[in-house]
Amino acid sequence: MISENIVLVIDAGNTSIKVGHFQEDTLVGVRCFSNNDMDKFYSYLNENNSSSRVLSSVLSDKATKNIVEKTNSFLVTTEASLPIRIRYGTKNTLGVDRMCNAVATSILLKTAFGVSIDIGTCIKFDLISKNDGYLGGSIAPGINLRYRALNDYTGKLPLLFNKSATQLVGNDTNSSIQSGVLNGMNAEINGLIKMYTEQYSDLTFFMTGGDARYFDLDSKNDIFADENLTLIGLFEIYKHNG
Repeated sequence: MISENIVLVIDAGNTSIKVGHFQEDTLVGVRCFSNNDMDKFYSYLNENNSSSRVLSSVLSDKATKNIVEKTNSFLVTTEASLPIRIRYGTKNTLGVDRMCNAVATSILLKTAFGVSIDIGTCIKFDLISKNDGYLGGSIAPGINLRYRALNDYTGKLPLLFNKSATQLVGNDTNSSIQSGVLNGMNAEINGLIKMYTEQYSDLTFFMTGGDARYFDLDSKNDIFADENLTLIGLFEIYKHNG
């Protein structure tokens, strides 16, 4: 049973839902649930019904509304008051997960600029200035989306799921697809890191996301891994909104 002074911070992603337990501004535990097994998620929250809840969701409006109604959670949207400035042309289209990562990065940032790199369903780079707030970033397909696109838009290429490291030169169709997706993504991520370091001085990177562990990033850069970056940002937004 969770004690009454713990806030449950819920991050509903495209493939899984993470629940962080914050007590006195500290993350004391995390539970993860598959989107294919929502009954376990709801059962878990019912067991801890004395806790305050805050939710961010990138799911459909219908799915998000269902979670809010069943969990009695405070939903963070793009209209929420934030502890940082957002310099984005269309704030109402900014993903709440990117917004949370930006807030967490600004809290942790000790240099002039910071970049959150979130590798999950998509690869998201987001640039934060210590003085000017959130500046923008980029979105690209993640591992599963690339595998699915190769299968969906060709007649014969199989659908793969393997995320383990692979050789550069594939010696059959499966290993060639795996090399193209994983080695291509690794080069893409490291290439973007290089471009950011060339354009912005005094820069720190913060890596997060469920698929971040599958990539070998250039150790010469200041990269800090934090798999709970989104939860931290969501909790800071919750506090900021009282």
